[in-house]
Amino acid sequence: MVKTILDEFCVKSGVLCVKCEEKLKKGQVSQLDFKVIKALIDLEKEYPILKKIFFHKSIEAGNTLAILVDKKDMSQILTQGGKIIKALADKVGKKRIKLLSYGSGEREFLEELLSPFSILTVNTVWLPDGSTETKVILPGRKPKKLPIDLEEVKKIAKEVKGMSLRIEFEKG
Repeated sequence: MVKTILDEFCVKSGVLCVKCEEKLKKGQVSQLDFKVIKALIDLEKEYPILKKIFFHKSIEAGNTLAILVDKKDMSQILTQGGKIIKALADKVGKKRIKLLSYGSGEREFLEELLSPFSILTVNTVWLPDGSTETKVILPGRKPKKLPIDLEEVKKIAKEVKGMSLRIEFEKG
């Protein structure tokens, strides 16, 4: 079974024990996490590799679902040529799934989040009120049709890393 901070019985039955109920109340897990974990368990029969992954969290932003798994599990999921991601997207009813490695550094996190774009530079911008923004510059011109929704990306970055993003293209 997919590894999580929840008990296997609670995940499979849908009825939470006291420990798992406490994790839900503290915000360590969400209802969305349960939905994603259930979907991953359903896909285990078709993709046994999923039994070995460790699921940490999921974040929803519009039509995008970000899933945080252990870094070592990223390649195992992606080696299936996107079949697992596509099947999961169909199961949870999302158009786009972003697979992110849990506990990664800022730059690596941004590269995963903004793929298929490559990143030219990442800078910290200090604002007059004392807060900061992370400015990410992507190469070339802004395409007419973006492969990812930048507003959804900003929301995910805010929820996962607490980053306020400003995304710009090199050639305005």
